[in-house]
Amino acid sequence: MGRRRKSREFALQVLYQLNITKQDVITALTQFQEHFLSNGEADEFLKRLVLGVLEHSLELDHLIEQHSENWRLDRINIIDRNILRMALFELLYCEEIPPKVTINEAIDLGKRYGSEDSGSFINGILDRIQNEVVRKPV
Repeated sequence: MGRRRKSREFALQVLYQLNITKQDVITALTQFQEHFLSNGEADEFLKRLVLGVLEHSLELDHLIEQHSENWRLDRINIIDRNILRMALFELLYCEEIPPKVTINEAIDLGKRYGSEDSGSFINGILDRIQNEVVRKPV
């Protein structure tokens, strides 16, 4: 498994932990890295995703609500919501990552960790946002 793919999985786990425990982000990242990464090594992409999602959460949540037809943010399950936030952060702020890669990775995370419909749900929202807001070539 690629390093960034693993970092995305880890970021999803940390964001989920933060949603459930309401813990301080630095404490959560430190604990996660100490317990789940070999030799407690730092994962900069994991940290970038988590901190970026939290820093831009209002903007990301607004985009999700605006482009998810008939779905309020609080009705989207916590896993799908965090996957969407991470993917949107990548689309908007990680220009070195091709949008197609970001979207495919988000769909795969949804299929692996979300519900039966998560992959298509995530794909629909991200595709809409990519076409209407981001407009980076796919």
